[in-house]
Amino acid sequence: MARYYATSALIFTLAAYASQAPLRAENALPGRDITSGLRLIAGSFAPGRQPDGNTLIWQAARADCGLLVMDTGRHPEHTQQILDFAAATRQPITAVVNSHWHLDHISGNARLRVADPQLRVYASGAIEGALTGFLSKSRSDSLAFLNQPGDPAQQAEVRADVATIDSGPALLPDVRIDAPSHRTLACQPLQVGFERYAVTAGDVWLYDPARKVLAAGDLVTLPAPFLDTACPERWQLSLRKLQKLDFNLLVPGHGEPMSRRQFAVYRKAFDSLLACSAGSATKADCVAGWQRDAAPLLANDADRKLAAALVDYYMDALLRGNAAHRAALCGR
Repeated sequence: MARYYATSALIFTLAAYASQAPLRAENALPGRDITSGLRLIAGSFAPGRQPDGNTLIWQAARADCGLLVMDTGRHPEHTQQILDFAAATRQPITAVVNSHWHLDHISGNARLRVADPQLRVYASGAIEGALTGFLSKSRSDSLAFLNQPGDPAQQAEVRADVATIDSGPALLPDVRIDAPSHRTLACQPLQVGFERYAVTAGDVWLYDPARKVLAAGDLVTLPAPFLDTACPERWQLSLRKLQKLDFNLLVPGHGEPMSRRQFAVYRKAFDSLLACSAGSATKADCVAGWQRDAAPLLANDADRKLAAALVDYYMDALLRGNAAHRAALCGR
């Protein structure tokens, strides 16, 4: 999918369906509290731009704990909101957790390391394989794209992604997560989940039992699942696992936080999409099925159009696409 292969014009076509994220008031504290001590800096999918994923910031009552940040966005403007929040609260960023290696979730790592050199990044080691595989190919394709005449705004997006890939070592974790565990990060006791071959070869989620909040990363995305590097059937099993957690609020990698009931809607829509793609229904029927099943989660007409375009693409690219490619994404 062109969210990561910047040489494709599809992302810029799809982004035309997306609405611009609301601007925050001048001098306002970035983001919004979703519960006490937990701040959301919302991602965006703005026209003509690659997306930014959601960022969560945990703030402990004790000032000496520092801040825990989950995912750091893609664009400097997004990452700057994280830095502005840290400056406003006068707390260092102690720890960063990356849910997965997609550029809209890790590109801010290098910028945050400059601001707080002592911070530690916790993430799956799947980024290492991505840098020599998927992202390496994306870089080559991007350079070829830049050698041709094109829209300056699109080319600027592509150059920024190439620069991020070239900063490779700054993207790597200080602590590799390769199994489920319980950890205390920035004074926050958390359950750390690990899913192998779901959205990527290694995905991390965080469950905060005190707040009953689940930070799911791209295991949940709106307005549709982002299947670029996914193993759909393993992803499906991961969603079943998440349902067993005692959460009241789930924060997706993209889109608005959702209740348990809304997550159940998402799961059912996901299951139905996979069943439709495996059957004899037409692609158009599967696209319409997602729009129907996920309708309570799609906020407006722009979301519905973008969801349709994404599912239409993934039906050909993955769900009914190259079987060998899909097997590789599933680790087979």
